[in-house]
Amino acid sequence: MLPPSFGLALLLTTLVALGPLSTDLYLPALPGMAVAFATDVARVQLTLSVFLIGFAVAQLFYGPMSDRYGRRPALLFGLVLYLASSVACMLATSVDALIAARFFQALGACAGPVLGRTIVRDVYGPVQAARVLAYISGAMAIAPMLGPVLGGWLTEWFGWRANFALLALYAAVQTAVVFRLLGESNAHKDPAATRPRRILDNFRMLLAGESYPGYLLCVSFGYGALFSFISGSSFVMVGLYGLTPQWYGASFGFVVTGYIVGTLLTARYTLKLGPARMVRMGVLFGVVPGTLMAVLALAGVHSPWAILLPMFGCTVATGIVMPNATGAALAPYPKMAGSASALMGFVQMALAAAVGIAVGHAYDGSAVPMALGIALCGWAALASYFLLVRRAAPA
Repeated sequence: MLPPSFGLALLLTTLVALGPLSTDLYLPALPGMAVAFATDVARVQLTLSVFLIGFAVAQLFYGPMSDRYGRRPALLFGLVLYLASSVACMLATSVDALIAARFFQALGACAGPVLGRTIVRDVYGPVQAARVLAYISGAMAIAPMLGPVLGGWLTEWFGWRANFALLALYAAVQTAVVFRLLGESNAHKDPAATRPRRILDNFRMLLAGESYPGYLLCVSFGYGALFSFISGSSFVMVGLYGLTPQWYGASFGFVVTGYIVGTLLTARYTLKLGPARMVRMGVLFGVVPGTLMAVLALAGVHSPWAILLPMFGCTVATGIVMPNATGAALAPYPKMAGSASALMGFVQMALAAAVGIAVGHAYDGSAVPMALGIALCGWAALASYFLLVRRAAPA
C-alpha cells in the first residue's frame, strides 16, 4: 500500500474524478448527439440520468464488497468493467445502445469515487479525512473544469465518439497503476458484510444515526444543485445563448473554479472551525446565488452572465459543503466506512438523476427549469442542515 503521500493523494484524486469526468467530458457534444441520432433533448439527457442511476445502484454493492473482500479487488473489478463499457459507448450506433452502454459504464465508474473516499478514511483517519478530501476535491475539480473544454475540442475535431475513446484510455492507465501500486487498506474486513441482512442492518443503523442522515442530505442536495447545471447548461448556453462547444467548455471551467475556491476554504479553515460549522456556512451561502439565478431567469434576463455568475457562487458553496459533510458523516464508522460511503453515494446520485430527468423534461427553451432546480436544491440543503444536523449536534 502506498503510504500517505502526494503520490497516494494523486492516485485517489484520479479515482474520485472518474465520476465527474464521465459526465462532464462529453457535455459539449450533447446537442450534436441529438442531431446525429435524430432524437430529442430529453432522450439524449437520459445518457446522463441513466449513468447516475447505475452509478447510484452499484455503490450499494461496492461498499459492502469492499468491507468484506477489501478495497483493491473491488476497485480493479470496477475499473475493468468501466474500460469495456467505455469502448461500447464509443462504438454505439443508436441512442438506445449508448444509453445501455452508459448504464454499464456507470456500474464500473462508481468504484473509483466510493472506494477512493473509503481509502481516504482508512489511511488518514477521522480527524484528517475532511481536510484530505478537501484537497482531493480541489484537485479533482480540474477534471470538470478542463473536461468540457477538452470535450469541446475533441467534438469539434473528431466527433462525439472521441470523448469515449479518451475515457477508455484513462481507465486503462488507472487499471494498470492500481494493479501495480495500490495495496489493501481495509484493516477491518467483515466476513458478513455482504450478507443481505447485515447490509440492511448497517444501512438502518446509519440512517438512524444522530447526524449521518442530515449530512447525507446536505451532500445529496448540494450535488443535486450542481447536476441541475450539468444536465441543463449545454442546452441553455449552446442552444439558447448560441455559445460554441469550445466557449461552452470555457464557461463551464469558469463555474468550476468556484468549486476549487470552496475546497481551498475548506482545507484552510476546517481544522479551526470544524466540519459542522463549515457545512452551516456553506448551506447558508449557497441559497443566495441560487435564488438570484432563479429570480433573474423568471424575470426574463437573457444573458449568459445571469447564469454563470450566480452558479460560480453556488459551486463555492458546494466546495465547502461536500467534503466537510462527507468527512463528518464517515468519521464515526471506521468498521463500515465502505457501507457508509456507498449509501451516501447512492442517495446523492439517485437524487441527482431525478433532478436531471426533471430538468430535461421541463426544458422549455429557457433557463427557468434549470435555475429553479438549482435554487430548490440549495434551499433543501439548508433545511436538511438545520432540521437534522443542527438539531442532532448544536454547533
